[in-house]
Amino acid sequence: MLSFFKSRPKLAELIPSGYVDIHSHILPGIDDGASTLNDTQFLLEEMKQLGFTKVTTTPHTMNNVWDNTPKTIENALTKVKSNLALPFEIQAASEYLLDESVITKAKNKELLTLKGNFVLVELSYLNAPFQLYDFLYQLQLSGYHVVLAHPERYSYFHSNKKEYQKLKKAGCLFQLNLLSTVGYYGKDAADIANYLLKKEMYDFTGSDIHHKNHIKAFQSKIVGNNGERITEIMKKNSFFK
Repeated sequence: MLSFFKSRPKLAELIPSGYVDIHSHILPGIDDGASTLNDTQFLLEEMKQLGFTKVTTTPHTMNNVWDNTPKTIENALTKVKSNLALPFEIQAASEYLLDESVITKAKNKELLTLKGNFVLVELSYLNAPFQLYDFLYQLQLSGYHVVLAHPERYSYFHSNKKEYQKLKKAGCLFQLNLLSTVGYYGKDAADIANYLLKKEMYDFTGSDIHHKNHIKAFQSKIVGNNGERITEIMKKNSFFK
């Protein structure tokens, strides 16, 4: 009976030894994440305290919003490495909004990847692109493995869970946003995260840290009963060491 009443763990308590993060926005001044080097330093130190041991950070690349290129991202990374005392290894990739421009970049081998040919993509929160499955096919045809960021946060899939199976069959690897598990993005995203966890559909995790409020949220308790599963998926990120 005692175990029945046991409190759910805080998210921070689930982070395994040697955790490698593959989704964050901590480079200064190039997207909606860290604004300054001081912000970057704060986030890195807090991530170290949480137990992170390596970070591949992923600033947005989004046409007419954040027009990043491998050069702008690498310049920001060089600035960080030149000015800060880093608590662990940091690399950079990008989180690409999936659209026609990404397909062009893929064909030209211009995508900044998590590792090898593993590319992180996101969808609009308003609606999926009409050509979604063609885009996924074109990325794979260009030799890329698609890691789909936070599938639990796309509300237009919530009422049609079969779409998640379709995305997996189309070759998508799923990356769980860790803060979804504590309800940071709302009840619906948390419920879908728990559904996908129970269906064992996640391949990797990411913090998606942008700012200090995201850091604070790691001290919140998870809203489901999937703590062990969350930790196991975090361990899979060792692939990106």
